[in-house]
Amino acid sequence: MRLLYTQTSPGRGETGADISAIPTDAIKRVEILRDGASAQYGSDAIAGVMNIILKDSADEGSATIRTGMTSAGDGEMLGFSVNNGTTIGDDKGFLNYTIDFSKVNLANRPGTVSAEGEANDFGAPLAFVQEFLSRKPDAGNINGSPETAASKFLINGSYDLSEESSLYGNAAYVYKKVNSFANYRTPYWRTVDAFPYLADFFPGNNPTTAGGYDGYVPTFEGELSDYNATIGVKTVKNDWNIDLSFTTGGNTQTYKVNQSHNRNVVYSPSTWIDANNNGIVDDGEITEGSQLYRENSQRSFDPGGTRFSHNLGNIDISKILSDQISIGFGAEFRTETFEVIEGELASYDGGGADSFAGNAPQNSGKFNRYNLGGYFSLDYDVSDAFLLSGTLRSENYSDFGNTFVYKFSSRLKLSDKLTTRASISTGFRAPTLHQIYTQKAQYSFVPGSGIQVGGLINNVSSQAQLLGIPQLDAEKSTNFTAGIGGKLNSHFNFTLDYYNIAVKDRIVLSTEIGPTAAGNTALDAVLTANNLSDVSFFVNAIDTRTSGLDFVANYKRIELGDGTLGFSLAGNYTIQNERDGAVKNPTLVADAGQSVVNATQEALFFTSRPKTKWILGANYDVNKFGFSLNNTYFGKTTFKQQGMSTDLRTEFTPKIVTDFAINYNASEKLTLSLNVNNLLNVLPEWSFVAENAAGQALIDDTTLNGYGITAIQEQSNLITFNQRYSQMTYDGYHFSQLGTMFNLSLNYKF
Repeated sequence: MRLLYTQTSPGRGETGADISAIPTDAIKRVEILRDGASAQYGSDAIAGVMNIILKDSADEGSATIRTGMTSAGDGEMLGFSVNNGTTIGDDKGFLNYTIDFSKVNLANRPGTVSAEGEANDFGAPLAFVQEFLSRKPDAGNINGSPETAASKFLINGSYDLSEESSLYGNAAYVYKKVNSFANYRTPYWRTVDAFPYLADFFPGNNPTTAGGYDGYVPTFEGELSDYNATIGVKTVKNDWNIDLSFTTGGNTQTYKVNQSHNRNVVYSPSTWIDANNNGIVDDGEITEGSQLYRENSQRSFDPGGTRFSHNLGNIDISKILSDQISIGFGAEFRTETFEVIEGELASYDGGGADSFAGNAPQNSGKFNRYNLGGYFSLDYDVSDAFLLSGTLRSENYSDFGNTFVYKFSSRLKLSDKLTTRASISTGFRAPTLHQIYTQKAQYSFVPGSGIQVGGLINNVSSQAQLLGIPQLDAEKSTNFTAGIGGKLNSHFNFTLDYYNIAVKDRIVLSTEIGPTAAGNTALDAVLTANNLSDVSFFVNAIDTRTSGLDFVANYKRIELGDGTLGFSLAGNYTIQNERDGAVKNPTLVADAGQSVVNATQEALFFTSRPKTKWILGANYDVNKFGFSLNNTYFGKTTFKQQGMSTDLRTEFTPKIVTDFAINYNASEKLTLSLNVNNLLNVLPEWSFVAENAAGQALIDDTTLNGYGITAIQEQSNLITFNQRYSQMTYDGYHFSQLGTMFNLSLNYKF
């Protein structure tokens, strides 16, 4: 499942895959290749590979019931899953299937909204705001983990065609329904004076407004469906291993907006009826158009959505040529189709539904591309201890051309207990079709200005050509890794790895580019013509370099009483994570004195994730019980929120989050498990830090402004939308805001 993420938080501009779509009970194990692996696997493996191995048992199965909630009493969860298998024919193959249903209720964590900040932002009488907030301290905001329902189906199988050949395949389907909310439209934001019909649309209990109008909260509801299937044949011919496969997959994401309205002034076309057939417009023959929206607006909208699909064919051939040399080669053909689904007229007309405008016809359509790739690999065992490997890959994309990448790696056994390894590789990541073709108007929170409508324009549009925005090219990387691993005895093993990754032409979703001071440039013309406060777009904007250390150690099977104890320590330390060279701004943006990467973007890339993170775990198994305790240390992160004073930054305090679990094996078939995540209810904490003397003066200033707030309180209101997001400040918080979470499961093996 792929979704383009455009909010200002880590992951902005990325098109991620939803791994949660795979039922947990269908997974046998997960393998991680941390080296860059584009040479072996293509574009998406620029930073490594996660290989999810599905269960293949034909005679084992289980049913699981799980439930849970947060310590605040919300976010209730209920789930049920079944995994089972069966043989095919005369024990020639297997089918393993998983069915999973789940429902998670809303967990709401709004802040207590500042009345002074609201009055300041919306120009409303303070007494009116205070009366509303006395009844709704959170300003009606619903901010947290949304209500979600999901159904997941997966089947995996294999069948022996002969002694040398087998047929294999898997298929999955996932349906999700997600209900979330936009910001509450308070009665001093969308006022009944400006929109009198709101009193009829959304009657309330406000004692000071017509009809008791007390605002409204638009919903944002998503329906997501995802499918994938693979079928393949493995065979051996004259000691050549041949694997042929075909994969198809796709997803559709459509949305609904309810509890909203189209507040824009739009008239239907006027009509002329030539009553006397004289060919001249006479008095009374023209009927003016009627107002389509506002008081005549619908309150439910279909804004459209997106659809993505791809088909892949793979050929992989390998052979062991001798005791020392093995080779492999293959090819892949892929087609991809991305569709922006048009919304209904009322969802986008004139500005569209309040809170989320639909996809207009000019921004909708179906787009596709194809690519063909081939690779060759060679493994050479120089000796029993020393292995050399190399892979070359060439790829041709229909939309941006050719790329060539390589990977060379080695492994050296220093002894029976110690092994070293190293690799150097180049990689690439093609821009996704979502990044190339997405174009839309979007509502977003702008500090100090509330919710504004900005525009995301794509790189092949006429607006992009007018602004001189180049078309997207692939990201390119150079990766170096070196590590050592050892199993010193039957109790202790460890790995230590160093990585250094340089990325050129990194694809960035730009910051919001606003009008120029002169007001007469092509940029200003695009903004005015589209009624936008700003525009953003994707661009190959920066080069970056990242290096660090990964460490994993385990000490197991320590005899303690009647049980065994084990410890584990895993962590990462980032040595370097920074921009390499100047930002590559389009000429028009540079001439306007702006940049596609501002301080907020820099913080998203380089400081919004912990510089270091460590997990210390302990496991103790005794009789029928198993206990585990994990402590995760999240290092400091810093951020520069948009709209905040440049003399300040925000810092998240390092925290340790503790997770605890108990397993009870009631019998050979029945297991009960209790998991408590964030046992000590640790929540993120952030504070302002001065960048200079001026910033310290802001922090120390206790003078109250005309709305009765200090300078630093005003800064806090700016970046949290007047405390609506006092914990979730759009800035890369790095662990859960929901507090302690309890999960109980019961598993029965067939």
